[in-house]
Amino acid sequence: MAEAPHKLIYMDHAATTPLRREALEAMLPYFSQSFGNPSSLYTLAQESRKAVDEAREAVAAVLGCRSSEVVFTSGGTESDNTALKGVAFALKQTGNHIITSAIEHHAVLHTCHQLEQFGFDVTYLPVDRQGLLDPEQVAAAVNERTILVSVMLANNEIGTVEPIAEIAKAVKERARHMRRTIVMHTDAVQGAGLLDLDVQRLGVDLLSLSGHKFYGPKGTGVLYIRRRTPFTPQMMGGGQERERRSGTENVAGIAGMAVALRLAEEERSWVTPHCQELRDRMITGIQKSIPGAHLNGHPTQRLANNVNFSFERIEAEPVLVGLDFKGIAASSGSACTSATLEPSHVLIALGQPAELAEGSLRLTLGKENTQGEADEFLALLPDLVGRLRAMPSLSAAGD
Repeated sequence: MAEAPHKLIYMDHAATTPLRREALEAMLPYFSQSFGNPSSLYTLAQESRKAVDEAREAVAAVLGCRSSEVVFTSGGTESDNTALKGVAFALKQTGNHIITSAIEHHAVLHTCHQLEQFGFDVTYLPVDRQGLLDPEQVAAAVNERTILVSVMLANNEIGTVEPIAEIAKAVKERARHMRRTIVMHTDAVQGAGLLDLDVQRLGVDLLSLSGHKFYGPKGTGVLYIRRRTPFTPQMMGGGQERERRSGTENVAGIAGMAVALRLAEEERSWVTPHCQELRDRMITGIQKSIPGAHLNGHPTQRLANNVNFSFERIEAEPVLVGLDFKGIAASSGSACTSATLEPSHVLIALGQPAELAEGSLRLTLGKENTQGEADEFLALLPDLVGRLRAMPSLSAAGD
């Protein structure tokens, strides 16, 4: 008799989340019944226009901004690219210096690399061993050519939450002293539903979000652009989104994403402590049961749902395969780079040796994970790690 399939225990919410029912229901009418182009004038089209306008209001309410400052995109990658390139090219006549951190998502780092090919100078600031940036360190990197600072709100791999409000304040004070315009951007993709996204309290001029990280649809995103921020559009065409991002709007996706973001914010008061309780239970359990386990990221100033460890004398891939065989979905880092053989750039930036970084495991929890699932994971992992370490061909890789 074939073995019964394991119930899936999903612990990779930083990679993507399931589409919640309310978001799907909000999307369905705009696939068939109300399919009009929002830019047209007739009644059918205006049903789509109304949906986009209402979604923009809902997103603005979560971000604490004007609805006119909300731009809809195809996801976090486009939002990051658009933010950096849009500001860089708008301010190129006044300066060419950009500041970011060494642990940013590749959507920021690779955009910075591309901007260097266009004559921009980028400073990649180091972080401490827990992944934190010092606000004064960021301000000290500002010079007479600085035009843009981009620091993520929370790291997608190790979960460390950066002091964005303090960084923004230090940068803006430095800008006022130098009588310069310096724009502050944050990649907040991992923060929705777990952290405060109010742009006034964060003090940022641009903020990026991705719909599928908070139970919304894939292929949807948000870029907040503060009014009067210098910005050159990167998508040209019909002039949609107040000429900041041309292209016919993804009405169904926008409607679903807005519902998902609104509900994620409403549920944050209970989801955050729920995930944090499970997170701390798993961190404590791993530290007690597995020798040579190193917690990555800040022990407390981290996302409530993030657990990230590196294990001595082991590689991540066989651990992930073993967990998958038992019905547990996890990752070794960013889903965008999981197919590469290189160790995590984030862990290397923390000063971790490459051989240890290759043994990293990331678990990111969601609102539907349970204590029973956490305990089932904790019951499986020590034996799996022990058996893999006992295999000469695998343990030798970490020697």
